[in-house]
Amino acid sequence: MTFRVQVRQLPAALDVAVGQTILDAAQRAGYDYPCGCQSGNCGACKSVLLAGEVEMAPYSEFALSEAEKASGLVLACRAVPWSAVEIAWLEADEVAAHAQRQLTCRVAAIDAMTHDIKRVRLEIVSGGPFNFSAGQYAEVTFDGLPPRDFSMANQDGDGFVEFHIRAMAGGATSQYVQQRLKPGESVRVAGPRGISFLREKHAGPIVALAGGSGLAPIKAIVERALALGLQQPISLYFGVRDERDLYLEAEFRHLAAQHGNFRFVPVLSEPSGPTARRTGFLADVLAQDFTSLDGAKLYLAGPPIMVESCVAAAARRGVRKEDCHADAFYTEADKARLAAQ
Repeated sequence: MTFRVQVRQLPAALDVAVGQTILDAAQRAGYDYPCGCQSGNCGACKSVLLAGEVEMAPYSEFALSEAEKASGLVLACRAVPWSAVEIAWLEADEVAAHAQRQLTCRVAAIDAMTHDIKRVRLEIVSGGPFNFSAGQYAEVTFDGLPPRDFSMANQDGDGFVEFHIRAMAGGATSQYVQQRLKPGESVRVAGPRGISFLREKHAGPIVALAGGSGLAPIKAIVERALALGLQQPISLYFGVRDERDLYLEAEFRHLAAQHGNFRFVPVLSEPSGPTARRTGFLADVLAQDFTSLDGAKLYLAGPPIMVESCVAAAARRGVRKEDCHADAFYTEADKARLAAQ
């Protein structure tokens, strides 16, 4: 018995025997599939599972993190099909190969961006340099509190690390940042992590969608794309409830004035009064503005419901699964509920 496996970059499908890995089948068929150790330890054969089911033989979390696995990535050297499968190996600019760092930082500045979002800038004291790709996140630990994941809002090489932290009901860390964090305090940062980073070699349109403090990684992605001089259309949709939840609007308006290929679209889902702004949910606005998203890259960050609805709307407009890079901001309560389910 065999399972048919279509590797997007190969000219013909593979017939993979029961118990055989995709990498082994590709090599036996004479194809050059990117790989390294072939034992689940290096990550060189990391691939995106587009359709079907596979079982993963034991592997190192260094090669494939839990977050990467949850996002649909597999290791071809460990992946054994259990159905017909469609898969694609990651291209060169889809791998963020940065050294993992354990940083000791000092709080340099705390700014209120909205009524419930604080911008925290950290000076790196030791453990650097801290290199990362725009859109990635890190594990942040404030003194005496459990570690939490926050996305970097600044650029690699800035010499500091910037996070946007929103107050969450019952969230010990976010409430500490809102009410008690002071400049000069020591903070530990571990990373970088995450796979929803800017693909710098992509030449098609870029559509970035942010909800609330999800603006942090989206800001980094858009700023990086513009700094690189990318010429394709770049759209940033920022969805919030009401006027008081908007922030950094002046900065994005300034970027739009400087770059003719960039547009910034704030969207209010629950405006408290009459407004000239776009209104509704981001998924609906996305569907209104695009008849086709084939060939576009989508970057999304924010509440899970916003990310999921926008991904579904984009799929109906023809975006390919591998071109959708999503970072849903699950709270600890969300994670506990999902674990229970």
